Amino acid sequence: MAEYEVDADPERIDLDVVWSYLHDEAYWGRGRSRADVGKQVKGAWRVVGAYTDDGAQVGFARAVSDGVAFAYLADVFVLKNHRRSGLGRRIVHTMIDDGPGADFRWLLHTGDATFLYASFGFRPTDRTVLERPAGRPSPVEP
Repeated sequence: MAEYEVDADPERIDLDVVWSYLHDEAYWGRGRSRADVGKQVKGAWRVVGAYTDDGAQVGFARAVSDGVAFAYLADVFVLKNHRRSGLGRRIVHTMIDDGPGADFRWLLHTGDATFLYASFGFRPTDRTVLERPAGRPSPVEP
């Protein structure tokens, strides 16, 4: 089994790897321009990358946050050839449990891997969460 390093150094993020995955493979990443992905990575509160022993990036996650009480987990991925090694779990653990946001309220949107997130305490939202979907939806009349 390959050895991996997981860390939160933003200088190590390979934007080419992130862009390629989000543009070509991630159902949630399509439609963003490369420039938009670059802005999202650069403007992230925190990023976590996963790397092979030769330094190639094979996984990623980013978060946006107020830096005090709330964070949103986004764009979590592991390249196909490196899955089933526990690497996704290590990336999420590093992001939410081994960093400055360990006591935050975390949110995410996902259509898959809910088993992974459930193991970190994520569950369907409670009655206090409202969401405005993207695309300027019409307001609901009271």
